[in-house]
Amino acid sequence: MSKVRVRFAPSPTGSLHIGGARTALFNWLFARHHGGAFVLRIDDTDTERSTDISYREILAAMRWLGLDWDEGPEKGGPYGPYLQSQRLEFYRREAARLLNEGKAYLCYCTVEELAARRKIAQAEGRPPMYDRRCRYLTPEDRTRLEKEGRQPVIRLAIPDQGTTTVRDIVRGEVTFENDTIDDFIIVKSNGMPTYNFATVVDDHLMQISHIIRAEEHLSNTPKQILVYEALGYELPAFAHVPMILAPDRSKLSKRHGATSVEEYRDEGYLPEAIINYLALLGWSPEGEEEIIPLEKMIASFSLERVSKNAAIYDTKKLTWINGHYLREGDLDRITRLAVPFLQAKGLLPDPLPEQDYNHVRAVIAAVRDRVKTLAEVADAASYFFTDVTSYEEKGVRKYFSKPGVAALLDEAREELAALPHFTAAAAEEAYRTLAERKEISTGQLFHPTRLAVTGRTMGPGLFEILELLGRETVLERLSRASRWIRENLG
Repeated sequence: MSKVRVRFAPSPTGSLHIGGARTALFNWLFARHHGGAFVLRIDDTDTERSTDISYREILAAMRWLGLDWDEGPEKGGPYGPYLQSQRLEFYRREAARLLNEGKAYLCYCTVEELAARRKIAQAEGRPPMYDRRCRYLTPEDRTRLEKEGRQPVIRLAIPDQGTTTVRDIVRGEVTFENDTIDDFIIVKSNGMPTYNFATVVDDHLMQISHIIRAEEHLSNTPKQILVYEALGYELPAFAHVPMILAPDRSKLSKRHGATSVEEYRDEGYLPEAIINYLALLGWSPEGEEEIIPLEKMIASFSLERVSKNAAIYDTKKLTWINGHYLREGDLDRITRLAVPFLQAKGLLPDPLPEQDYNHVRAVIAAVRDRVKTLAEVADAASYFFTDVTSYEEKGVRKYFSKPGVAALLDEAREELAALPHFTAAAAEEAYRTLAERKEISTGQLFHPTRLAVTGRTMGPGLFEILELLGRETVLERLSRASRWIRENLG
């Protein structure tokens, strides 16, 4: 295989969609597997919808995911510039060449005229295609139309017979009849190139070897092949990866939850979890494992193992994978990532004092086994940093409503207050001794204590919690719970 060069070319008209991130990942993995180049190009010729904010968000999302590009914005490279809005001279030059060679032509039809003809065609049961009336204009016709003040577009002259075949690595051969393809516009009346023209010029000039993109672009590919052929360019290899659908097999949209990388980041997902999950959307590595280190993804990735079938987006599976990386990840890194979520809930000061770091780290170590996102870390850790002001209703019914619980909490408090050293091991020994002395099960003592000091019925080990909270806080919360029971439950 010759030098592999692939590209990801998003339009800066919104945040990086999860589908776009999957396309970027497949390109990145293919490039890394073959020791090739991964190019980031920004297709920003849609001047009405493209924004600098979206451009910045896309770059930030790519960096956050770890999809580093070899050439592109902020890095440069031998085939720049890498924003289409800065490459207009290339498109104008190639469009002029097509006009001079008779492979493209000026079209003066107005929007209103085109709409009226489409309406007539539909009424007559004909395909609403452009009727090519400007394809054979005389110089005199053009002069007359220009005097009317009409601003022409440039259309590609499509062969009206024969076929165009897409030879696709994923989907095999897909053939399109040329007479179903419009003489489509390649340059708009404002001088801006259309997508199907600009992307071909750029992919050729940037020496892109493989076009890896989503299946919804397959219908564009015969048009692009016709542009390649008209310009005399060598065709790259094509690979159209399957669509990502919602669980109900509809198009993935906001109603199914978060759809952008930025939203998942803000909800507390880890980049490595998103990368792991996206890799499995349409690609099936050998074996059954679902937690795949990045190095293994790179080593085993191939387009031949990409499925033709649509991939179903399962947020539950993504969340499960995220929980794995949250549990297994480097604790200091997870702590650094979790701190902003704790600060956003008002649980920690911003900035975090250096002397508080080890305590926060220990709390996160205690709670991360039972949560799936960084946002859940903040919720699970809240009672370590703020007072308990309420108790879970089901816990109150199950543990606080039993006779003698307030007195039992008072006795437990006395045992803990008397400990020479307030550690998890010492607290556990004191509780087990008290339970034995009172001839009750340990659960009768453990469960109401957990509810008293955390307000919850579930969480990390009870005695780990007690040690992290510290003696003063634990004693105060036991007293408060005892009072609450007497005042509210009698």
